[in-house]
Amino acid sequence: MISSPALSPAGRAFSVVALVEAFTWAGLLVGMVLKYGTGTTEVGVWWFGRLHGAAFLAYLAVALVAAWRLRWPWWACALAILAALPPLATLALEIWYRRRGLLSRERTAA
Repeated sequence: MISSPALSPAGRAFSVVALVEAFTWAGLLVGMVLKYGTGTTEVGVWWFGRLHGAAFLAYLAVALVAAWRLRWPWWACALAILAALPPLATLALEIWYRRRGLLSRERTAA
């Protein structure tokens, strides 16, 4: 088992929002299967489409704040923003960033 350092407040916020963004992506995908695959209901797309839109915007905002507060290198910020595009990629990125310690270091006061 890999022991990772304690998360900073910005790292914790990034982790939570990345999980929510991935969850809403999954819900939207299930809703699309129900709407277009089986033709049974449109409720999943209607509901999760709105939730995912809000989660997507929140994820982008929190990723930018975390990049600034935790002093991520440019590639880490760019990768965090790009991870919002494919389904469930934010979850994998969050796990990788946690293991690399990118969610642990808090910015020092100048």
